Amino acid sequence: MEQSEDLRAVGAALADMGLLAEGEQFAIARLSGGVSGDVWRVAVKRRPPIVVKRALEKLKVEADWRAPPERAATEVAWIELVATIDPNWVPKILGQDRARHMFAMAFLPPDAYPGWKAELAAGRIDIDFARATGAALARIHGATAGRADIADAFAHGAQFRALRLDPDLLFTARRHPQLKTAIGDEAARIAASRIALMQGDISPKNILCGPQGPVFLDAETACYGDPAFDMAFCLNHFLLKAVWHPQWTAQYARSFTAMKTAYLAGVTWEKPHAIDRRIARLLPMLFLARVDGKSPVEYLTEEADKSFVRASAMQMIVEPPGNLDVLAEAYFPMAAQR
Repeated sequence: MEQSEDLRAVGAALADMGLLAEGEQFAIARLSGGVSGDVWRVAVKRRPPIVVKRALEKLKVEADWRAPPERAATEVAWIELVATIDPNWVPKILGQDRARHMFAMAFLPPDAYPGWKAELAAGRIDIDFARATGAALARIHGATAGRADIADAFAHGAQFRALRLDPDLLFTARRHPQLKTAIGDEAARIAASRIALMQGDISPKNILCGPQGPVFLDAETACYGDPAFDMAFCLNHFLLKAVWHPQWTAQYARSFTAMKTAYLAGVTWEKPHAIDRRIARLLPMLFLARVDGKSPVEYLTEEADKSFVRASAMQMIVEPPGNLDVLAEAYFPMAAQR
């Protein structure tokens, strides 16, 4: 029943987008789309395969987590904007159906565009790719910093709160009352910031390793705010992977440093040391959120691993590192010795 309902919904959306002729046959296959929506690979005889994505109001997690499905249009807008900076960094948008909160984009085959998360998990750790990703993010943030028109177009504070601030920071703060003030103050600061365009979900699972560098996916959390959030959100995964696969901690640490260094080298809209300090302050809060927030990482299942994350994160929240070098120099040797 679910397959037939999905087939009808995808078919109707594709027809309205002008991507499917009346009576034309097609087939769909569900792809891994995370917790926030449905993603299908669609095969149509007369064209290369495409991807159709639909935003859901209730996300697919154990906690009751809801967000405006209109965020599908936000994702399309972010992808189209980034395409004007470098079209290699995003998939091509083929059409959108705002009424159904769906859109279509080009399918990027996994043999040519492997997921960065899978590469990191398998120990295929490309330091140069981490460097390229940091440089690309700096260019996106730099191109959007101080732009009133972009700030107005991406004034999605309610969506960002529903998808990021509440589930990642405020929910975590409620589980750790002793950290409520520190985390709450940081969430309020981010909510009030108007510096540049955040993608909001810069994670290895949302980045493909393309032949010409990173390809960014899943921009439904995009909002004008503090670009420090994007960097902290991504660097967090090197900390997490070191817990999951401690044998590769040294390579994760090198990737962390390469991405950080390339990003800060591209910061032109403010003093690099200022954003460096903000990233370092936010990072341990997001680290803690990936075990105690609404969307914990699925691969840390051992209680000893979760306890290590909690202890490390809480120490850094109580005594914030002055910059990312200080954080890395303290954290990665400790992770390697577990």
